[in-house]
Amino acid sequence: MNKSTYLLPIVVIVIAGLLSSIFIVDERQKALVLQFGRVVSVKEDPGLAFKIPLVQEVVTYDDRILSIDVGPIEVTPADDRRLVVDAFARFRIADVVQFRQAVGNGGEVVAGQRLDRILTAETREVLGTVSSKDILSTDRAALMLRIRNAAIAEARALGLEVVDVRLKATDLPPQNLEATFERMRAEREREATDERARGNEAAQRVRAQADRTVVELVSEARREAEITRGEADAERNAIFADAFGADPEFFEFYRSLNAYRAALQSGNSTMVLSPDSDFFNYFKDVQGR
Repeated sequence: MNKSTYLLPIVVIVIAGLLSSIFIVDERQKALVLQFGRVVSVKEDPGLAFKIPLVQEVVTYDDRILSIDVGPIEVTPADDRRLVVDAFARFRIADVVQFRQAVGNGGEVVAGQRLDRILTAETREVLGTVSSKDILSTDRAALMLRIRNAAIAEARALGLEVVDVRLKATDLPPQNLEATFERMRAEREREATDERARGNEAAQRVRAQADRTVVELVSEARREAEITRGEADAERNAIFADAFGADPEFFEFYRSLNAYRAALQSGNSTMVLSPDSDFFNYFKDVQGR
């Protein structure tokens, strides 16, 4: 058996050992080199790195900014009006050694669970010091900043850095929705009733003003009509007086004709008078002629 027969397995073993001692650190990751479970080195720069085969192992963690959904969280603000809040947070692994010591083999899953508990507690504590109006307002960036700052210290113990915390949605609990809707409906009905009452009051004022204006206009028109009628009657009487003074007999004849016209209308007219009545004096004169 020649030497090449012995060298080939040795070369294969050397090459396999060399390859198993090389690992690649991705630019999106951080790596820990563990020896019997103990951290011996940290690889944060991307590229090739080395480890001892069979003795050391490599554990990688995501170096990017991660996100976690928190909620729904039921909070009780200072005005005792319960709310249900949905939030999310963004974080990154800042210290991989401390992160490994805090979560062990659980990795990012266990870290997310513990961070969820931290954010839930801090959200309840911060939102419990303000009113529901402040939480529901559009200007709530200060509240989110307070929650983030309060969570930073506790998250640092896990080797995490909390980058941001946002409140996604804020709603009433289902059991409170109907009562809230009823209260809102009652408030709107009360406002509508007040508006109708004010409208009716304004309408009555306008109607009373219009009625008074009508009465005043009619009274003024009647007054002017009476004045005009009186002036006409005075002028007529003056004309009659002048006519009577000029020719009394003609004036009597004219008055008799007007009386005949008023008494003897068209159709059948029956009059019962004494034979010596003065009403038909001018008829008597015509008959006498």
